[in-house]
Amino acid sequence: MGKKVNPVKDFLAGGFGGACLVFAGHPLDTIKVRLQTMPTPAPGQNPLYKGTFDCAMQTIRKEGFFGLYKGMAAPLTGVAPMFAICFLGFGVGKKIQQKHPTDDLTYAQFFKAGMLAGVFTTAIMAPGERIKCLLQIQADAKNKKYAGPLDCIKQLYREGGIRSLYRGTCATLLRDVPASGMYFMSYEWLQHVMTPEGHSRTELSVSRTLFAGGMAGIFNWCIGIAPDVLKSKLQTAPEGTYPNGIRDVFRHIIKTEGPAALFKGLTPVMLRAFPANAACFMGYEVAMKFLNSVWPEED
Repeated sequence: MGKKVNPVKDFLAGGFGGACLVFAGHPLDTIKVRLQTMPTPAPGQNPLYKGTFDCAMQTIRKEGFFGLYKGMAAPLTGVAPMFAICFLGFGVGKKIQQKHPTDDLTYAQFFKAGMLAGVFTTAIMAPGERIKCLLQIQADAKNKKYAGPLDCIKQLYREGGIRSLYRGTCATLLRDVPASGMYFMSYEWLQHVMTPEGHSRTELSVSRTLFAGGMAGIFNWCIGIAPDVLKSKLQTAPEGTYPNGIRDVFRHIIKTEGPAALFKGLTPVMLRAFPANAACFMGYEVAMKFLNSVWPEED
């Protein structure tokens, strides 16, 4: 028999998990965005960054170690509520598919609940990602267009209103809806597989919870990396560069760089995915245990 779904607890625990994810994963996220958005080198010229390690070293050399945490205020401010809303969406998705409060769900139902979580987060995710990406590509600390997240919001709003802030919303949905489905379904599957027969999931060791969360992040990005490249390009391009949105970005990338460019930033994404999402789900499970102890479910 399944456990009762409480979307409010999912909301609170998800927020704590999201904060854990940002602290663990932001440096590699910065590297990912810089690799994805670096200019195409002219014929015979070397690219700005040779790879993940070179990008990290150049950033630290020019901007110090905390250059890797550039733009973190935006996701930290947005990620806790965003993951809260994401896990709330997952909780709601599970609840509306249950005929009885303690029904077990199939993996297909977990996938659909995860897809709903991806839709739930878009309102926060789209502008948050736009601000984060624009701050992350400011490699030259002496010549910054944006002084910080609030300045970035003001300038974007001044330049194009609310539409400018929400540029890349469809691209964000294209990435997050299927990727979130995979994220939650794979976590539930791994938790089930690793729970010994006759035992409860709540008894799983820390290492198994970390492994399940980390692998869920890997599966998530296997689905999400290509649309993420399109999203980053679209959100950081000057106004008017891609009048038809993500379709123009896709055509331009395929024409100028080839299909392999859709997987730019894959190395830092995968390096980041495991520890960041392990931290996220660990934070979620710890918070959920705490909430269950202070707010037990009634039978």
